[in-house]
Amino acid sequence: MSVESDVQAAAQAAPPAPAGNPALLGLPTFLPGALSLGLWLVGYTAADDLGAIAPAVVFSSGLFLLISAVWASRVGNSLVAAIFGIFSAFWLSLGVLVAAVTNGWLGLAADANPDANPLPTFLIAWLIVFVALTLATLRLPLAFTAGFVFVDIAVALVLINVLSGTAIFATLAGISVFVFCAIFAYIWFDGVGQELGAKAMAMGSPMVK
Repeated sequence: MSVESDVQAAAQAAPPAPAGNPALLGLPTFLPGALSLGLWLVGYTAADDLGAIAPAVVFSSGLFLLISAVWASRVGNSLVAAIFGIFSAFWLSLGVLVAAVTNGWLGLAADANPDANPLPTFLIAWLIVFVALTLATLRLPLAFTAGFVFVDIAVALVLINVLSGTAIFATLAGISVFVFCAIFAYIWFDGVGQELGAKAMAMGSPMVK
């Protein structure tokens, strides 16, 4: 048997290389932007310092979720790619909006006429998308659905705060943000554990089978 045939036989016998898990990158890089937003909503970051959250929103959550979406697409996981792509689009567009408001771009400014406030339109559009995502993914394990539900709640509460000006809704929105961050961190811990040989953690049964 030739050396070439030996190499071919060994290659055929070797197990295929693992495809990888894009969620191991997507989930933890999602958290800094979300946590920064949550801290701003509960008042830890000054209300007039909204621009402070932009770096985490754009360069962590937005950019690295986009990278994770491309990775998921490359390994053939279309659903994960779509979910990460949706959240990447949200964080990147939020970052652009925050930068526009704090720097007076696109005719926007923090002290602009409230009647010209772009936030309600932005939040309504994304709330519709996130509710649709939640309903479309009810066949996922319950942990994922719970995370998406708290995303919906957080966006809805921010919208109510913007429309009513009542500060308690911003605080409740921040708490909702922390809840879905904890859920997604739990899912990330499960992925890391399985990658290192641990047993899968409980995720709950899907709401729709």
